[in-house]
Amino acid sequence: MNTRRRFPKCRLPLPLTLLAAVLLAGCITLLALWCQPNALRVVLTHFKAQPLLIVLNALPIGLLLLMFTCLFRNVFFGAALVNFSVCALSIANRIKIEVRDEPVFPRDLGLLKEVGSAMTTYDIHFPWAAIAVVIVTTLLLVILGVFIGCKPFPIARLRGWLGSLLGAAASLAVLTGLIFTVYASNALYNSFRVSNAYYVPAVFNELGFPYCFTHHFTTYPVDKPHGFSKAQAEVWEKGSLAENQGKAVNVVMVMNEAFSDISDHAAFDYGQADDPLPNLHALQTDPHALTGHVVVPGFAGGTANTEFDVLTGIQTNALSATTTSALRVVNRDLDSLFRVYGADGYRTSFFHPGDDWFYNRENVYRWLGAEETVFADQMTDLEYKGRWVTDDYMADLVEQEFEETVAAGKKLFHYTTTIQNHMSYTADKYGEGYHYPAVPLKVSVSDQVRTMLEVYMEGARDADAMLGRLRDYFAGRSEPVVLVFFGDHLPYLGDNQLGYRELGFTEEPNWSELTSYETPYVIWANDAAAEALDWKNAVNDLDLQETVSASFLGAAVVELTGRETAWSAFLNSLRREAPVVQKEAYLLADGTITGAPEQALTDNILQWRQWSYYKLKYQEFEE
Repeated sequence: MNTRRRFPKCRLPLPLTLLAAVLLAGCITLLALWCQPNALRVVLTHFKAQPLLIVLNALPIGLLLLMFTCLFRNVFFGAALVNFSVCALSIANRIKIEVRDEPVFPRDLGLLKEVGSAMTTYDIHFPWAAIAVVIVTTLLLVILGVFIGCKPFPIARLRGWLGSLLGAAASLAVLTGLIFTVYASNALYNSFRVSNAYYVPAVFNELGFPYCFTHHFTTYPVDKPHGFSKAQAEVWEKGSLAENQGKAVNVVMVMNEAFSDISDHAAFDYGQADDPLPNLHALQTDPHALTGHVVVPGFAGGTANTEFDVLTGIQTNALSATTTSALRVVNRDLDSLFRVYGADGYRTSFFHPGDDWFYNRENVYRWLGAEETVFADQMTDLEYKGRWVTDDYMADLVEQEFEETVAAGKKLFHYTTTIQNHMSYTADKYGEGYHYPAVPLKVSVSDQVRTMLEVYMEGARDADAMLGRLRDYFAGRSEPVVLVFFGDHLPYLGDNQLGYRELGFTEEPNWSELTSYETPYVIWANDAAAEALDWKNAVNDLDLQETVSASFLGAAVVELTGRETAWSAFLNSLRREAPVVQKEAYLLADGTITGAPEQALTDNILQWRQWSYYKLKYQEFEE
């Protein structure tokens, strides 16, 4: 049977084909936007105020449509495939936001196994009306393709498969180029007005799924290390594990927002009477305490990156040659301290008095293995000091968590990230008319810097008070407890390190390499824990240096409490060789700083990177 006679075909000339492609791309874009969680009229309102968003959303769809039009030699067949693919992603984005409060990213395309698991884990309400509309429009486009084709290309040499492949390749090349230039631009992405730039699902809803999805092809990268071998990493992971060595002590870790000891610097003139950090200083001479500094991933910011480094032993700064957000690269189960202690039957929990969607913590901590997560919306009777929940309130929650765990007959591994001393340090932070004690200085600073210091030190005093409160509370308990208290990063004191320059910090050796990333740490054991751990001998064996990378801190706590995994043993061995690895600066065990380590250390650091990549991408855990 001659199908051409049965289905007479209208053929569009090239100009009409291109016009049809433009119109179809626009329609597919609108349908994809309609499939988003929020109303289409809301999206179009944002687009009306920022017209460039129309182009940025439609352009990748149009280029994909051209590519498949060239391959199929039919604009409607190409539109059918693009319509189905783009709208299916948009619907998946809607479902993922509704179920996990997180949009679909390009990296999710490689997680089909995890998607299949999620389908059975969550109570998913499928938007059947949107699915039906997408299927019907796709079928209509296929039917149109049956009856309407395209006339041969005007240039005879390009009418065959060579022309089709060249046209498709050209369209793909243009799209790829745009992804790595225009769509990769953070400056452009951040220039658009949104209701909450830190709430990623809202950004997707307001800027349009096609644009945001395309932008995130180049965000949160994880580079594959040179020479990576999955098989070799599996051998490392299956290395000998010490069993049943863990001491039955509770572990409470508190990462305090912007906690630092900058007030110990020579530029300040504090005395014993007005010391803002009396509890930290007291613990520095406590026989049951280890104190020093951790070198964190970022300067004056990057709280979540420090969480990641401490909990996983993986370094944020080594994930990619470009800047990335560590918690944003996590999209599957990952090894962490929660899993180490959870495997010993501990109750594991994470508290943070912020929004659960910020840095995607709600999902990430589940992937890290935390048994319980509690965020601001789950906390009752929140106590604020100015804009943020107080450290004292969080200390109360930590104590409650400990008492509930003890009452349940279990041991506790707990991690809290506080928020009170978060920037900005402006005079109105704690409310109009709040009186800040003067900061005694030996140097002259601008009024702007003086205000920031006064506001910041008020928060530092409260942080130190939290440290003292927890120490006193656990000192009075008969249950063994190890308390780990440290800062996530130095405070932000103005653009271009303004406050640090005026105080004289930036003139000191190694400021940019190491000291600009240092915050204090305290590891303290109450009497019961000191006895259980044989504190003096345990500390001697631990050989914990005064200054260590944040990625080594968690492994050091694992060793201190009598535990060992192949990963923690490797990290502790590397720490003893090079206590600090910070980008291209290495602090060696003998105290020297180098940018060119010997080959043996270079090889060990490369193994660290390769093993980290395996954990992020391939390591599996039993349910």
